[in-house]
Amino acid sequence: MEVNHAEAGRQVAAATSRIAMLKPVYAAPHPLAGGKVQLSVFDRAAIDTYVPIVLAYPAPAPSNEALKEGLLRAIAPYPHLLGRFALDAHGRRVLHLNNEGVLVIEADVPADLADVLAAGGMTTDVDGFYPSVPDPEESIGAALLQVKLSRYRCGGLLLGVICHHHIADGHAASTFYGAWATAVREGKGFIVPSPFIDRAATAVPRRTPKPVFDHRSIEFKGGEGSGSSQSDALLPMDKIKNITVNFTAEFMAELRSRVGARCSTFQCLLAHVWKKMTAARGLSPEEFTQVRVAVNCRGRANPPVSMDFFGNMVLWAFPRLQVRDVLGLSYGGVVGAIRDAAARIDDEYVQSFVDFGGVADANGEELEATSTCGTMLCPDVEVDSWLGFRFHQLDFGTGPPSAFLPAGLPVEGMMVFVPSRTVKGSVDLFMALAEDHVAPFNKICYSLDDILPSRM
Repeated sequence: MEVNHAEAGRQVAAATSRIAMLKPVYAAPHPLAGGKVQLSVFDRAAIDTYVPIVLAYPAPAPSNEALKEGLLRAIAPYPHLLGRFALDAHGRRVLHLNNEGVLVIEADVPADLADVLAAGGMTTDVDGFYPSVPDPEESIGAALLQVKLSRYRCGGLLLGVICHHHIADGHAASTFYGAWATAVREGKGFIVPSPFIDRAATAVPRRTPKPVFDHRSIEFKGGEGSGSSQSDALLPMDKIKNITVNFTAEFMAELRSRVGARCSTFQCLLAHVWKKMTAARGLSPEEFTQVRVAVNCRGRANPPVSMDFFGNMVLWAFPRLQVRDVLGLSYGGVVGAIRDAAARIDDEYVQSFVDFGGVADANGEELEATSTCGTMLCPDVEVDSWLGFRFHQLDFGTGPPSAFLPAGLPVEGMMVFVPSRTVKGSVDLFMALAEDHVAPFNKICYSLDDILPSRM
């Protein structure tokens, strides 16, 4: 679906809104009620911002009351989503599980949903369809989960949600949104889930912590080295352009044939896009480029952590090659580099990271994640795969959404792979590029021909 931006802007301005803070009523206080929970080292490695998504539901869409009632049923076992950030005695951010609630905005829009959504593509420009994202310095005391229900006169609905990344990674967030959809569909018959929510249990240092890897330079800022080969250059947000590319099932079948070996959809597409982004950026053949690949560590820890753990448990693999190799190697060669880097995020690496966090806490050290809004990653890339998440299938009782739209990405070089809502078996790529690189990328993004560097 494509957003009619001018019409959307007029409608947002004309909409009338109601704001409320929703809180579940517990028959007995939640066992964690009132407590203050330290952010884990995994939480602090995540980018310090809210993650927005927007879902479009044509009429007949679920009612606002059904959505709110289902939200209250689903969220009861997730006290972290109902809490607020606070500061401890050392000035460090903690989670105060004070049941302050979820911010819900209801907007009546005097137009039809069809005036906003039109067939013919996708967009990431969905500002105004979700609650305003607080700046990091404004997040203390702000609701950590916020919802906007934009009801159109035709009965259609735009559902916009923002959730702070320090509360949940993509896997955890998608699990919660799935529980919310189920609660709306099943009503009073909904069986409340029992997620694993003990953050401290996922990050237990050894009795004598022994960090083996240089995590200060990999996952956090402040080390002598750097987790990326760029220097954290900042780029004005208006110079970061978000684009969307659709890869059809036929394109991916041809791409797999070029790889010549078994590989996942994610690995194949990442190898392809890495090649094309590198070419579009016009980098020197001798320069190094790497990809920051999100890796779910629940199953890689020893002992493994339950997949229903609600929180953050993601680290990153860093396949790294010279530009000449990214462009000159076969697709199979680049896929192999990606696969080898991901394999290095094993139980030893996870425990080393946890031990590093334990040492940092004991020393009272501040930890700042490497990704911040407005960062320019070039010559590097950061990627998240939402291919295993079911955002595009969230059914609140009237069928799946007609459009699923993540918001604009705030970091140049960041990209997200999402299952296409419009064409079964295809994949949508949402990505942020410096404006000077957009035209060269669009020109070659569907080409499977190798582009060799000019100064090999």
